[in-house]
Amino acid sequence: MTQKLNHRLMLGTALVALAATASPAFAQDDPVPVSMAPAPEAAEDDAEIFVTARRREESLQNVPIAVTAFSGDALERQGATDITDLSDVTPNVTLETSRATNTTLTAFIRGVGQQDPVAGFEAGVGLYLDDVYLNRPQAAVLDIYDVERIEVLRGPQGTLYGRNTIGGAIKYVTRRLSEDPSLRIRGTLGLDDHADLVVSASTPISNDRVLRAGASLARLSRGGFGDNLTNGLENYNRDVWAGRLSAEVNNNDNIFVRVAADYTRDRSNPRGGHRLIPGLFSGAPVLSNEYDTRGALNFPEQRIVAYGFSIFAEVQPADHWTLRSITAYRRDSTDTPIDFDALPAVDVDVPGVYENRQTSQELQVLYSNGPFNGLFGAYFLDANAVTIFDVRLPNGITALTFGDVDTETYALFGDFTYDITPQLSVSVGGRYTWDQRTSDIDRGVYLGGGGSPFFGGTGIRIVNQSDFTGTADFQEFTPRASVSFKPTADQTIYASYSRGFKGGGFDPRGVSSVAPDLNGNGIREYNEIYEFMSFDPETVTSYELGYRASLFDRRLRFGITAFHANYSDVQVPGSAATVINGQQTFIGITSNAGKARFQGLEFEGNALLARDFGTGGDTLNLAWSLGYINADYQEFIDARGIDVANRRNIQNTPEWTASATLNYGVPVASGTLNIIGQVSYRSKTFQFELPAEGLDQPGYALFDASLVWRSDDDRWSIGLHGKNLLDERYVTSGYVFLSQNPDTGVYNRNAVTGNVIPTLGREGILTAFYGNPRQVFVSVGVNFR
Repeated sequence: MTQKLNHRLMLGTALVALAATASPAFAQDDPVPVSMAPAPEAAEDDAEIFVTARRREESLQNVPIAVTAFSGDALERQGATDITDLSDVTPNVTLETSRATNTTLTAFIRGVGQQDPVAGFEAGVGLYLDDVYLNRPQAAVLDIYDVERIEVLRGPQGTLYGRNTIGGAIKYVTRRLSEDPSLRIRGTLGLDDHADLVVSASTPISNDRVLRAGASLARLSRGGFGDNLTNGLENYNRDVWAGRLSAEVNNNDNIFVRVAADYTRDRSNPRGGHRLIPGLFSGAPVLSNEYDTRGALNFPEQRIVAYGFSIFAEVQPADHWTLRSITAYRRDSTDTPIDFDALPAVDVDVPGVYENRQTSQELQVLYSNGPFNGLFGAYFLDANAVTIFDVRLPNGITALTFGDVDTETYALFGDFTYDITPQLSVSVGGRYTWDQRTSDIDRGVYLGGGGSPFFGGTGIRIVNQSDFTGTADFQEFTPRASVSFKPTADQTIYASYSRGFKGGGFDPRGVSSVAPDLNGNGIREYNEIYEFMSFDPETVTSYELGYRASLFDRRLRFGITAFHANYSDVQVPGSAATVINGQQTFIGITSNAGKARFQGLEFEGNALLARDFGTGGDTLNLAWSLGYINADYQEFIDARGIDVANRRNIQNTPEWTASATLNYGVPVASGTLNIIGQVSYRSKTFQFELPAEGLDQPGYALFDASLVWRSDDDRWSIGLHGKNLLDERYVTSGYVFLSQNPDTGVYNRNAVTGNVIPTLGREGILTAFYGNPRQVFVSVGVNFR
């Protein structure tokens, strides 16, 4: 399927267009981005660009990693709202808000990701908040405020980061506190009652300014793009309060310690879907507005709370040595009603609860001396994820799913680089990971009483479908190696090899009572149920070849990456309707597709097309990104035992992604006015492995434009932004519970009526969720230092 591609960002300096790679580093207290973005100040800066992709500051030219970065100032200046905006201008990346949610993240990079947010499934793309890995996707659509930079790393990551991530990583880095008192205020007003206000302040609290304290508060709100025609609530609205507190010890020399806490509360209304077919039982017609819905379920009342506490400490006890410790605790809870059929009747209505908590500890030792640089680290994660939901069906039937999953992870990792000559460097690294997964799963069918007791119902349990506890251990060594060659000081060629690993687990939606009796003795033994409920780890072996250059006195910067990845035992979670003991219900089906292959190209760049060609001091910049991926299954054995690889698609992975941003900057009234136009494109995207007409989004383009004025002293900024100006309606996610041909995905139809055939409920479920429509808003910012 597609993505939620609203690209309210990019602008100005957004895309570190370099190629295949890396993200600019920023001085800790310097708000000016050292990026290759279209902003005039960046284009005129001839200083060498530095990056921190390998956990140390080094020239961009030397980094054999594919990464794109965005400065926080650029994102704020251009009106970006959350991290899903980044996928508009990052090749081969999908970041979207998951179906029927406001804050759960679905992330795919180069075809690798995880769509299902229930407990038991690990993310394929790692999300880091100030170097703290977020173990679950709930509450992970991070709002953009008080950000120093965001980096998107593509390909397996494990030798430099605490948690192994098989597809890539997203690093969300907040600003460090200034040694001088500061106050930043940013407000936004726009169509659909869009109103945001972000206030950030910091001050030194010791005479030597080493001890500092800061706070940020954000109020983020917007009216709905549509309405729920049954209960009167606005649909696709936004109602968020968020804040951060931090205290730092920073002597700007060899000690940095940050103690930080953050809190987010989201009380946005439930996000209802748009039916693509008339009601098969009620005859309810398809609504004309894609953002309207009719779902009546509003229990439990939608409520998302996420908070965390962390201690980051970095010291340099001696020359060449750096020690780091990252300690963190996080917790989030999501109460959400999901009305699958999007109609008033109780017909696949799902009240759900997600509860997550985690404790993590990471230690790093870094050494840098002459031609040798190295990092050695250790990581520990203790996490718990609970998923509880009812599936309420017609005739008073309720199917309950309860899954409680514990994850315990230990890892040792290291990455080392040696410069054989000033032109030739070699890097090697490795990681050993121990994962243990323990799952308690309870599934049952209740009759009457308004649902199961977990949601206040008094239904009588009539069928036990699962009562299972399982534990699985997984261990894997994943190496990485690269060679870099610099034919000139401004060019780098590199080749790299890496392996990625993601542990297996148990599907909490699985039904143990239908496990096959493999022994033929009429008794489903524990080992048979274990095999039926569990799924295996998956691995990726990735190869990259990259070239990046900075030419013509840095007026042209670009990079090209070619990649090839072999993906084994691909975890493919899903659910299907079935009948058990005469009762309609659904069953979790998680398979390990045997093999997949991903190969493609990524091309990013920035060109200063002209300078001082008009009024004097004006610039014209072009930034671009282009991604191509040939992603397909090589082996996929379905439930019939047939290899259907050539009839299955990689979900959330368009073949082509592209963007172009043209930025004209001109001096105006003691400041700079940037006139920016942007177009982004994504080709056809499949929602699931099997084609689903209506949910699979054809290729489309989005157009944005902005006028942004910023004063020369960086005190004031004013912007007028238009997003999705042509009001494109594009599907980002959805549900389908209709009878389909297992080979083509074509919906089967009733021979008499010609209607599609429902497999769950009686109204038929083909429900879509859409990216944001046209938005226009004004932003004003003021900085006091």
